[in-house]
Amino acid sequence: MFESRRGHFDVPHLVLLVSAFLHALWNALLKRERDPEVAVAGVLGIALVFAAGAALASAGPAFETRAALGWGLAAGVFEGVYFVTLAAALARADYGVVYTTSRGGAMLLVWPLAALLLREPVRVVGALGACLVGVGLALTTAHRVRRPATRRGLASAAACAAAIAGYHLCYDRALATGARPTPLFAVSMATALPLVLASLRGRAGALRAGARATLRWILAGSLCTASFLLFLSGLAAAGAGAAITLRNTSIVFAQGMALLLGERPTRVQVAGAVLVAAGAALLGGVG
Repeated sequence: MFESRRGHFDVPHLVLLVSAFLHALWNALLKRERDPEVAVAGVLGIALVFAAGAALASAGPAFETRAALGWGLAAGVFEGVYFVTLAAALARADYGVVYTTSRGGAMLLVWPLAALLLREPVRVVGALGACLVGVGLALTTAHRVRRPATRRGLASAAACAAAIAGYHLCYDRALATGARPTPLFAVSMATALPLVLASLRGRAGALRAGARATLRWILAGSLCTASFLLFLSGLAAAGAGAAITLRNTSIVFAQGMALLLGERPTRVQVAGAVLVAAGAALLGGVG
C-alpha cells in the first residue's frame, strides 16, 4: 500500500489522477452504447470477472475483521445503485453534464462527512481547494435544462452522486478495518451485480449481445476494474476527503471526452473544469 506524505503531491495522488482518467474513459464508452442501462450490466459482469481474478492472485487475508467484510458488502449495495443510476442518467442527458453532476455532488457530500464522521483533519489550504472545486462544479452545470428527459437524467445523476458518496465512505471504512483492495472490490462487484440485473426488469435477454458489443464491454469492464483498484489503493493512503476531490479531476478529462462524443461544453463549463483542477491541486499541496 502507498504511504501518503501530507502536504506533497506524491504517489497516492498520482495514482488517484490516473484512476480519474480511466474512470472518465469507461464512462464515456458506456455513453456511446445504444442502451446504457443494459450495457452497464455487461460491463459490470466483465469487471467482476477481472476483479475476482485479481482477488485470487492477491496474497494475504482478504478481510481481517468482520467489520471490513460488512463495509465491503455495504459498498456493494451503493455500487449497485451507482451503476443503475449512472446508466439511467447517461441514457437521458449529456455525458459531460451527467459526469459533472454525479462526481461533483458526491464530493460535496463526502468532504464534510469525512471531516465530521471520520475525523479527517481539515487544513486551510485543503478547505480552500475544496471550495474552488465546489465553485468549479457549480459552473460546469450552469446551463438551461429544457428537455424533460434531461431533467430526469439530472435527477438520476443526483441519485448517482449520493451512491458515489456512500460507497466512498464504505470503502474507506473497509480499508481502515482490515480489507485488502482487490478482494474488497471483488466482493463489492459481486454484491452490486444482482441489483443491476434486477433493474433490467425482464430485459436481461438483451445481454446476449454480438461479438462487437462484447468486445466493447470487455474494454469498458477492464478500464472500470483498473480505475477502481487504483482508486482504492490511493484511498487507503490519502483518505476519503482528499481521494474523492482528486478523483473528481476526472471532470477535466470528461470535458475533453465530451468533445469527442460530439458535445459542446460552454465557456462557463470549461472555466468550471479549470477551477476543479486548481482546487484539486491545492488540496494535493501543489503550488
